[in-house]
Amino acid sequence: MNLGEKKYPHVFSPARIGKMELKNRIKYASTETNFNLRDGFVTDVEVAYMEAQAKSGAGLVTTQGAYTDPAGEGKGYVGMMGIWDDKYIPGLKRIADVIRKHGAKSMCQLMHCGRVGGIELDYTVGPSVVKQAIPRFREPKEMSLEKIHLTIQEHINGARRIIEAGFDSIEISGIVGYLISNFNSKYTNKRTDEYGGSVENRARFMREIIEGIRKEVGTDIPIVIRLCGEELLDDRGGNTPEECLQIIKIAEKAGIDALSVTIGWQESAVSVITRDIPMGNWLFIAERMKKNLNIPVCMAYRLFIPELSEKAISEGKLDIWEMCRPMIADPDIPRKIIEDRQEDIIPCMACNLCLARLFRDQPITCLVRPTVGYEAHPDWQITSAPKKKKVYVIGGGPSGMQCAIVAARKGHDVSLFEKSNRLGGQLATASKGYFGDEEFSRLINYFSTQLKKNNVNVFLNREMTEKDFADPLTAPDTVVLASGSYLSKSDIPGANRDNVCFAHDVIEGKVKPGKRVFIAGGRGLGIAVAQFLLGSGNQYEITMVESQKKLGRDVNPSYIWRYVKKLKEGKVNVYKASKIIEINDDGVVIDSPEGGRVTIPVDTIILSDPLHSKNELAEHLEYAVGELYTIGDAVKPRRAHNATMEGYRTGLKI
Repeated sequence: MNLGEKKYPHVFSPARIGKMELKNRIKYASTETNFNLRDGFVTDVEVAYMEAQAKSGAGLVTTQGAYTDPAGEGKGYVGMMGIWDDKYIPGLKRIADVIRKHGAKSMCQLMHCGRVGGIELDYTVGPSVVKQAIPRFREPKEMSLEKIHLTIQEHINGARRIIEAGFDSIEISGIVGYLISNFNSKYTNKRTDEYGGSVENRARFMREIIEGIRKEVGTDIPIVIRLCGEELLDDRGGNTPEECLQIIKIAEKAGIDALSVTIGWQESAVSVITRDIPMGNWLFIAERMKKNLNIPVCMAYRLFIPELSEKAISEGKLDIWEMCRPMIADPDIPRKIIEDRQEDIIPCMACNLCLARLFRDQPITCLVRPTVGYEAHPDWQITSAPKKKKVYVIGGGPSGMQCAIVAARKGHDVSLFEKSNRLGGQLATASKGYFGDEEFSRLINYFSTQLKKNNVNVFLNREMTEKDFADPLTAPDTVVLASGSYLSKSDIPGANRDNVCFAHDVIEGKVKPGKRVFIAGGRGLGIAVAQFLLGSGNQYEITMVESQKKLGRDVNPSYIWRYVKKLKEGKVNVYKASKIIEINDDGVVIDSPEGGRVTIPVDTIILSDPLHSKNELAEHLEYAVGELYTIGDAVKPRRAHNATMEGYRTGLKI
């Protein structure tokens, strides 16, 4: 028995779903990827991605949802797998085969996206005409009885194809506002026929799908369904927790072998999977299911670390530990836990870049794992360099650390120089924030550990200048300039005053602002310092001025609505599409569309925008070293995933 198996005996104990035995209680949970062709055919990229999830040691691996109808009404993502015709079986079989090859059990998911589907159509469908709260989606057409019966049969036909493709089990998606949940919820189901009204009638569509699939595939094939334990739609007249449980019990009686319980809809006004939600926050819902059901209960939703799942399983609150985003970030999580190498797990930051990409009709990618979608691409693999080089990386932010680690793994002699007294760059600053931002320190700790394990020489409090490269006998072969970006007081007339400071200094506790605070800039950093002040417990009167029409242009959609809500709750006075004219003795003069030119009296002015690339060393090094790269914010101030991606790709080039 490995050390990890001794440490987490319940996680690595066998489990059973119906007649299917699992070697452990880890399930890779379904997610869309947009890796497949627009016509629904499986690609090599999808197969390689799924193989990476399978060979890690998980007991059960689930595919993305496959849409069931030829019109594409159930298709919610441009690269979604199809299962509405037998022509898709060979591609699906490739996925089933690679999962089986690595000793995991396989599960394929059926998914009709309902009123958030029809991605390539000018309409969507649902049980009733209830407008979506999210502008991206269109108003649905009400399904006729004939359409309902056809859709049920399409699910049954899809289940048959799953088994013909060689999968061990079937999962039905009934979550987050997709079609089955549309029927189940009184928010979206206003029908007056046999498919609407009472809980039993609203659940009829789901029940007939389950019963039809069970009749089609027999009793030996496990069927799992994903359903909401809580919809979090109280503001829209959604189901109560009691109604959710009633529906789940109907599913159990209809013949499912396990429940994957989820929380919330895409339209929920409550955050569910962002960093401000503590890990393990939703386990009480899994526990409620366990107390009321006689089938195994699976759950993901902010269960990022094995300690939480081990405790939950040992206490009878959970049966199967599902992971989606954590295993996008690191498919090798099960193996690393088994080998007691948790320090080597690439930690998911709950940044939701993967989700943002899906909703922009792009393939998923990952801030912390640049190789997502390139698992089998030879140009993305770390291989030994043909010649060992002396490499200097200047800057210890995300791009510099990532680059140094990759270059060292290739066999180079790597030194990293950071002018401050700590690694992490702007990520370290961000980790000082509130509302879950301390989780950024997990990535810094991971990078720091990998620097040590790969024998990278790290020098803190060391600012490099052109003099360090003057002697050709000691100069490195390669220099990577990852020196980041900076704020400047020269951007605003009158900013060279004692009461003007930078956002980083406030967040890091170097500056304590006065009561009346003015934040120049409403991008991510400006919002971060506002959140920091609001979370500090002190009473500030905050004004924020942004030059564009929208706040947080560089902030993930999963977060910006939360941040804007917190700004409103904190009574932050926000001026958008406004210009800062100058800072003078009376305060800050701005020009806004609402009030024209006004002067705002303040005690402290915090600059958060614009950021400028710090790359002046590049011109001195152009002829001093044989190989020079500039990466991350030193090229152009952007987002963290740009930094890690460039760091990884540059490390491969060396």
